[in-house]
Amino acid sequence: MDIDEALSRIKTESFLAVGDVAKLDISREDRVGIAEAILAEGKDKADLLAISLAHLQATGRVVITRVSAEQLELLSSASLPEGCVLEHNSKARTVVIRSAKIWPKSGLVGILAAGTADIPVAEEARVVAEEMGSNVLFEYDVGVAGIHRLFPCLMRMEKADVIVVAAGREGTLPAVVAGLVEAPVIGLPVSTGYGLGGSGQAALYSMLQSCSVLTVVNIDAGFVAGAYAAKIARQKAFGKKQS
Repeated sequence: MDIDEALSRIKTESFLAVGDVAKLDISREDRVGIAEAILAEGKDKADLLAISLAHLQATGRVVITRVSAEQLELLSSASLPEGCVLEHNSKARTVVIRSAKIWPKSGLVGILAAGTADIPVAEEARVVAEEMGSNVLFEYDVGVAGIHRLFPCLMRMEKADVIVVAAGREGTLPAVVAGLVEAPVIGLPVSTGYGLGGSGQAALYSMLQSCSVLTVVNIDAGFVAGAYAAKIARQKAFGKKQS
């Protein structure tokens, strides 16, 4: 086989085993443009630490989502390789560990949250988009109950390649934004709200039924929204460079 085919095979078949617990997809970013992240929820804290350090050593950084207080304590006390830093976002419940290497940025992602209760999920999307290589602008508490708050934010984001809109309760904001901007909109339903259609269900149904054109991810799926937005922004930025 030629070199290109060999490199393709290597990217497709490579993974890093961590004991008998995990098989890390360390070539995912090269293969599909989205780095593997580690979901901390449900993992034994010792296993989480071993997986995180192995990923860090193999790729130079690691993104960990849905981190509990107990897991954070162990990660924060771990001995990291020289030059590595740990960043914890308490609202998003994320931990990012990276080397001192400068990671290039491309493309612009906008992130909006309808209410302050939607901020944690929006923050998860923001952290992920930034770690996936995007520049990010964000504005929070701009829901439709006071829609006049939205318009200055959209003007600020007029050059965004893609906009993530997080909303709970009835989930109206993504459809409104999608009807006003040219950039692709990703609806991110949030599990706020109560009563009939509570826990994000009404928000999800509303976004899925929108007559505005938008993409919708699952309830509280901040990671998916942020990663998908970064992928769109990267490709649009590449297209601008090519033209």
